[in-house]
Amino acid sequence: MTTDEPPDLAPYRRPAEDVVRGLGGDSGRGLTAAEAAVRLAADGPNALPAARGRGPLTRFLLQFNSPLIYVLLASAAVTALIGEHVDALVILGVVVVNAIVGFVQESRAEKALTALAAMTRTTAKVVRDGASAEIPAADLVRGDLVELDAGDKVPADLRLLRTDELAVDESALTGESAPVAKDPAALPEVALADRAAMAFSGTLVAAGRAAGLVVATGTDTELGGIDRLVQTTATVRTPLTRKITEFSKIVTVAILVLAALTFAIGVLRGRGAAEMLTAAVALAVGAIPEGLPAIVTITLALGVARMVRRGAIVRHLPAVETLGSTTVICTDKTGTLTRNQMTVTAATAGGRDYTLTGTGYAPSGEVQRDGSPVGLAGQPVLREVLLAGLGCNDARLVREDDEWTITGDPTEGALVVSAAKAGLDHVPARVAVLPFSSARRFMATLHDDGTVYVKGPVERVLELCADAAGPDGEPVPLDADAVHARAEDYGGQALRVLAFARGRTEARDLDELPPLTLLGLQAMLDPPRAEAADAVRTCHAAGVEVKMITGDHAATARAIGKRVGLRGDVMTGAELTADVPAERVRATAVFARVSPEQKLRLVRTLQDGGHVVAMTGDGVNDAPALKQADIGVAMGRTGTDAAKESADMVLTGDDFASIEKAVEEGRGVFDNLVKFIVWALPSNVGLGLVLVAAIVAGTALPILPLQVLWLNMTAVLVLGLPFAVEPKDEHIMTRPPRAPSLPLISRAMTVRILLVSAILLAGSFGLQHWERAHGASPEVAQTIVVNVFALTLLTYLFNCLSLDRPLLWSGVRRNPWVAVSALALAGLQALYTYTPGMNDVFHSAPLGGAAWARIVVIAVVSYVAVELLKLVQRRR
Repeated sequence: MTTDEPPDLAPYRRPAEDVVRGLGGDSGRGLTAAEAAVRLAADGPNALPAARGRGPLTRFLLQFNSPLIYVLLASAAVTALIGEHVDALVILGVVVVNAIVGFVQESRAEKALTALAAMTRTTAKVVRDGASAEIPAADLVRGDLVELDAGDKVPADLRLLRTDELAVDESALTGESAPVAKDPAALPEVALADRAAMAFSGTLVAAGRAAGLVVATGTDTELGGIDRLVQTTATVRTPLTRKITEFSKIVTVAILVLAALTFAIGVLRGRGAAEMLTAAVALAVGAIPEGLPAIVTITLALGVARMVRRGAIVRHLPAVETLGSTTVICTDKTGTLTRNQMTVTAATAGGRDYTLTGTGYAPSGEVQRDGSPVGLAGQPVLREVLLAGLGCNDARLVREDDEWTITGDPTEGALVVSAAKAGLDHVPARVAVLPFSSARRFMATLHDDGTVYVKGPVERVLELCADAAGPDGEPVPLDADAVHARAEDYGGQALRVLAFARGRTEARDLDELPPLTLLGLQAMLDPPRAEAADAVRTCHAAGVEVKMITGDHAATARAIGKRVGLRGDVMTGAELTADVPAERVRATAVFARVSPEQKLRLVRTLQDGGHVVAMTGDGVNDAPALKQADIGVAMGRTGTDAAKESADMVLTGDDFASIEKAVEEGRGVFDNLVKFIVWALPSNVGLGLVLVAAIVAGTALPILPLQVLWLNMTAVLVLGLPFAVEPKDEHIMTRPPRAPSLPLISRAMTVRILLVSAILLAGSFGLQHWERAHGASPEVAQTIVVNVFALTLLTYLFNCLSLDRPLLWSGVRRNPWVAVSALALAGLQALYTYTPGMNDVFHSAPLGGAAWARIVVIAVVSYVAVELLKLVQRRR
């Protein structure tokens, strides 16, 4: 059998028989086994290529991929070359510990299988040689005839040939919250979500049966197209990664310039080149902030641990901070802002309107009228409307491990739940049924007591009714205009409306419907999560924009957006594809009928405008945008594996409110990192200045390289650790997000760093010169310099617990690790100063009380000067 090349026209736009002919298929007998084997050999298996994961060694080596780490490694190498092997080993130890922490965290979150490939590992019912058989879905080829039943996963992209009440759940692919009714009739060019003549790979058959022709397999399917988008979407560096990289470059350049300047000045002043090279290397080692990578990693790791307790799993450490820098959250609607569980929220019966409380499939809630609960005893028509929804129904409500779920169509499941909320869970046994069909456009059931229930679209059920039920259940004339008006009002709220009718018959079949009486309406929607509106409001208060993106219709998107606090115009995917101004895209909060490619384009447009974008989602259709975003956040319980694999963070409880908590946590992490850097840099800058001053003045070095490392690896690390656990500022979520264009360290912070560096330079160099002039040994003078730095860093720690207001004893009370670190530093400096072993290794010497008094004065002066500067900066 030969295959004619199909025309360029998409299969859904051509009659089914044309598609069959074009692919050389057979709508009755299917392909022959021999022909299928030939095509499989030519086209390859119906599978997505497995993404090649990074091995443990690669993941470990990538932990060293940072400019600051490069500087540290180079410093260790140079230090080793000049014979300072202990110094080199200490620096290497810091680098390796940093890499191990990052490697362990990422390994915990690493997935073993590629999610999109896993989605296609299923079986398919195929007709070949006129006989039905079940084969691995990977063996399907174009032209195969596939049979579908309720509960099946669609194994490839199919052009439907025959359907019997077929409805397909495409929410994971398109974002459409309700199952889509399918029909094999050809269509004009329409969006992906409206292609009723197609069934797409990876979607689920919610109801009915069908037969379809395979028109695309593997990477040629719509699912494969999303996989290609994911593979070709580059991973975006996080704001922290970008800022640390920029900061590291600045530090590197400054160190190299300072070292070169020191070398040149010394040589010009007549000192030996070898001596000046040693001094320049010592300066470089002293100026490098060795503790920065370790504190950054520890701070992020602790942030990860806190996020786990809040229901979020972080796959990459910098993702914790990224949410704190987020300026826009792009959130999927279905399953993220909403529960992805259809819920009846309103009903009309006997001319009376009712509301139903509760959301989702849990049968908890009540029926209310005018805000007050009502029972069924005095509401006979309401009882009949709910019974009609329960009886004319093929869905079942199931409880599994304290979770309520439904089997069957979600719309019918919503009707079962609405009846259960009123205490109804039983109707007389069913005798006969007329299933819903596109031609009939209603469903009817006959029950053992002779009752006939009918449900369907409002206009169709009205055509079947002769009268209506009044408030007391008695027949009254049918006011079709009033019913239409009520249905339109519900529709304006983006509610899906079904009408219900009742009749009685003596027959035992439904060959002919009896006269019907209209009972009323039930209106439903996929409701927003209870906490979603509060979370959106909190994000707005924090200056974070929220944009809702959905595959649903514009009216539904507008209504859901309004319920969660997102107002304004709705932009469709078609408008996004057109040449719409970027300013309008950024000003729009709700996007409807959006395809995966359009979601990706939206994220890129926002990023081009300077935004830090967080993208949340749960479907396959969200995966490319999740990967492109600065941080992708997937839903853990209802999210597809594809979404989780593309995300940086997974929310275990599918709770959108966790996003707001994550933003708060991220801001706290970023604040603590900035506090640490502002606190730590004066030590490095001060050490560099002291060494330069000594060379310029032609004096002996006031501090030795090994003593520099002692400061960096004890004082800096011990006093730096409290910043990793510093509590968040209570007003952290009432300030706007940090502008992505701002540098890591602001101008005000730079002034503060330079002030403390100058105090360290003047105090240590001046005190060292004074001590030497009064007969102190070089070892005593150098020990004084080390302790000036240690104690000044201690008092400066209290300055930096808050960057804008004084926190002394209150800072200790709210963070007891400050006191622990202060005591630890005191113990370490006492060992350094007074133990003979340390004196021998580090060339230190014991100090007297007068020397300590002078050191304390310098430290206190530094604290007071910084607090005065903070006061001046606050008043500007």
